[in-house]
Amino acid sequence: MKLKERLFTAFFIMILMPVILLTITACTIVSLQINSIQKSYDLEGGTVQIITNPIQILNRLTRGAYNEIKLAVLKTPEKLEDEEFIKKLNNELLNKYSFILVRKDDKFIFVGNEEKLDKIKESLQEFGKNNTDVDGGTYIGGKHPFLIKAQDFYFSDGAEGTIFVITDLNTLIPQLKTLVLQSAISFIIILCFTAVILTLWIYRSVLRPLNRLRKGMNRIKEGDLDYSVVSDTDDEIGQLCEDFEEMRLRLKELINSRLAYEEEIRELISNISHDLKTPLTTIKGYAEGLIDGVADTEQKQEKYLKTIMTKANDISILVDELSFYARIDCNTIPYSFKEINLSEYFNDCIEELSFDFEIKNIELVFENETGLDTSVVADAEQLKRVINNIIGNSIKYLDKDKKRGRIRIHLKDMGTFVQVEIEDNGIGIHKADLPYIFDRFYRADASRNSRKGGSGLGLAIAKKIIEDHSGRIWAESEPGKGTTIFFTLKKYEKDRMGTDK
Repeated sequence: MKLKERLFTAFFIMILMPVILLTITACTIVSLQINSIQKSYDLEGGTVQIITNPIQILNRLTRGAYNEIKLAVLKTPEKLEDEEFIKKLNNELLNKYSFILVRKDDKFIFVGNEEKLDKIKESLQEFGKNNTDVDGGTYIGGKHPFLIKAQDFYFSDGAEGTIFVITDLNTLIPQLKTLVLQSAISFIIILCFTAVILTLWIYRSVLRPLNRLRKGMNRIKEGDLDYSVVSDTDDEIGQLCEDFEEMRLRLKELINSRLAYEEEIRELISNISHDLKTPLTTIKGYAEGLIDGVADTEQKQEKYLKTIMTKANDISILVDELSFYARIDCNTIPYSFKEINLSEYFNDCIEELSFDFEIKNIELVFENETGLDTSVVADAEQLKRVINNIIGNSIKYLDKDKKRGRIRIHLKDMGTFVQVEIEDNGIGIHKADLPYIFDRFYRADASRNSRKGGSGLGLAIAKKIIEDHSGRIWAESEPGKGTTIFFTLKKYEKDRMGTDK
C-alpha cells in the first residue's frame, strides 16, 4: 500500500472506528441500563423517553403511593391519620428519592425528610390550591428542583389537612448516572484504542523504516558501508529504502574502486620508478665512463654510445606506452573503425614481420581457416598494435634452450566473429600467474629484472584495445611448452538490402 493510501486509510479509520465502536458500545450500555431501570422500578417506556425525560420516570416512581393516598382519601380518610400507614408509605418512597409530608392546618405533623423540607417549605401550595403541572404534580425549578404531589383531605376533627409526596429531582436515577459514566469511559477507551492502533500501524509502516534509514545513514557517515537497509514494503518508504540500498552499494563500489585506483597509482609509480631507474643508471654509468676517459678507444666509445642510445630508446618506448595507455584508459583515443579484409590485413602483417623474424632465427607460421572475403570491423592501426604487442611479448619469452623459436598465427571463423590465435613455443606461464598477465606492469618474473626489457604494459594495452573492439582476449599456457594468446573480432556483415551491419 502506498504511503498516500495509508494516510487516507488512517484518516478514515480515525473517523469511522470510534464512531462504529461508540455506536456498538453505547447501544450495549443503554440496553443493559434500560433493562436494569425497567426491572428495578417496574417501568415501561422507550429507551429515548427514559433517557431524555427523567422527570417522567421519577414521577412514575411515586405513582403507586400517590394513587394509594388518593384511594384512601376517597374511601378511608381515617387511614391518613394512622402514623404507621404514613411511615410505611414514606419508607417505600425513600428508595425512590421521595418522602411524605403531612400538614394539619399550618403545622407539619409528619416530616419524612427534615433537611429537604427547609428547601421547599415556602413553595408548598395552600389547602385547596392544587396545581397539576406534571401528571398530578407540580414542578418546582431553581437551585433545588422538586416534584410535588399534594392531596387535600379533612381530619376527623374537621381540620384541613394536606399530604404531600415530594420527589427530589436533583438526584438522577443511579442507572442513568452509571450510563453516563460508562459512556464517557467507553469514549475515552475507544479513542485511546484507536490512537494506539493507528500509532502502531504508522510506526510499523513509516517510522520503523525511517529509523532504519536514519541508522543506515549514521553508519555510512561513520564509514560503515556494509550496513544493509532492507524494507519489506513496496510503498514510497520501501522504494526509498531500495534507492538508499542502491546508493550504498554504488558508494561502496566507488570507494572500493577509488581505493583500488589509489593502490594502482602507488603501484604504477613504483613500477615506473623501477623501470626508469635501470636504464637511467646504465646511461649515467656509461656517460660517466665517457667523461672520465674509461672508453679510451673508438670501439669502446662507440659501444658506450650505442648502449646509451639503446637505454634512452627503452625509456622513450616506456614513456610512449605509458602515455598511450593513459589515453586509452581515459577513453580519449579516437578509434577509426572500418571494414578490414582479414586475409589481406594479416598477409601484410606477416610480410612486415618476416624479415625481423628471419634475423632472429624465429619460424613464423600463418594459418587462415577463414574465407578470402572475410572482413572484420576494426581500427587497422590499433589492431596492428595489439598484434605487435603480443608477438613482441612472445619473442621476449622464447625458450633460448631450443634451437629455433616458433610463432604461429591461426585465424578461425567462429560464425559472427573471428578468433585469432598467436602461439609460441616459449618458456610458458605458470597457472597461478596466468589470470594476471593482462594487468598493468604485471610480470611473472618476480625479480623484475630488466634482462628481457619491456614496460609490462603491452598485454594490458592489447586487452583494452580488444575490449574496445567488442571482443575478448585470454591466454592458455603450459610451462616449458609455450603460450597461446586468443582474441576475437566482430565480423563485418551486410544485410540483404546491402547496408552495413
